[in-house]
Amino acid sequence: MDNGNQLFLGKQLAQDLFNHNGVLVAPAHTVLDQEQLDLIYRHAIELEEREIKRDKEKSQAQEKMDGCTLYMAELFEQIRYAKQIPVLQIREKIIPSINELTELPDFYELLGALQSKDDYSYRHNIGVGVLSALIGKWMDMDERDLMQLTMAATLHDIGKTKISNEILNKPALLDPKEFDLMKKHTIFGYELLKGTVGINHVQALVALQHHERQDGSGYPLGLRSEQIAPLSKIVAVADVFHAMTSDRPYRKALPFYETLIQMNNNIFGEFDPQISKLFMDKMMQSMLGHQVLLTNNQIGSIVLINPQNALRPLVKMNDNFIDLSRDTSLHILKVAP
Repeated sequence: MDNGNQLFLGKQLAQDLFNHNGVLVAPAHTVLDQEQLDLIYRHAIELEEREIKRDKEKSQAQEKMDGCTLYMAELFEQIRYAKQIPVLQIREKIIPSINELTELPDFYELLGALQSKDDYSYRHNIGVGVLSALIGKWMDMDERDLMQLTMAATLHDIGKTKISNEILNKPALLDPKEFDLMKKHTIFGYELLKGTVGINHVQALVALQHHERQDGSGYPLGLRSEQIAPLSKIVAVADVFHAMTSDRPYRKALPFYETLIQMNNNIFGEFDPQISKLFMDKMMQSMLGHQVLLTNNQIGSIVLINPQNALRPLVKMNDNFIDLSRDTSLHILKVAP
């Protein structure tokens, strides 16, 4: 085989690369230096242009996400002044795009596209819609329930249309009075949705309950597990993950892995354990093959996810393997994109 792969020296893989036996050779986003090209050649793989990221071109996920965000920004301002939710427009323009985003093959690229730039207030609604829809699919929801979940998740923060932009975009932590007002977005959203034609009570409850927690530590009502609607529990997980992994006016985004660790440790309150475990398992599966920096300053790659403890995977370092579920002295500091 002629090594025509040399043409792609310095380029970046657009997707995970597998050999003819289905073994992962290099994950998506790998920069093709000479060592990587030699490895690919040894696996008798001939690279094709479609497997390479095109220079200076937005990814499909990024382009679609940016378009949705711009449209959501327009709708937010329309709702802010008209006091009415254009359900049909959302159903026809935004929900199909969210569904398309959940079907994209490069999951890690999708996660990157979801992250906020300087448009958190609008991108967050789309991000939570996408993540919630993914969870619904992983739970094998039927099409009707999935549609209901996606719409509810996309509108979960609609009550923020009644909060001033000065508070929403404040470049510092809110003071107690401002935070009390911010927490009322849940009630504002519920009241707005329950009076909207085309929105049902279950969807309105998501706006009200997405900050409630299993142990009763959430707001606005301090509900406990059995009192929280199932869709609200799903959106709660998606909401926190997207919020913590996005840049905000008053803080920088947390890395994906660090956010999962904090969610697992109930730093943001207690989530439904089944939904939380499913979400973390799928998030960690998306990191399979990615390089990691460990607390001993060594670099390895994730090669196997532990089904009992997804956050402690098997890591390959040169010719050695480290099972982080057994070696508790080591931890992952950072996962490379």
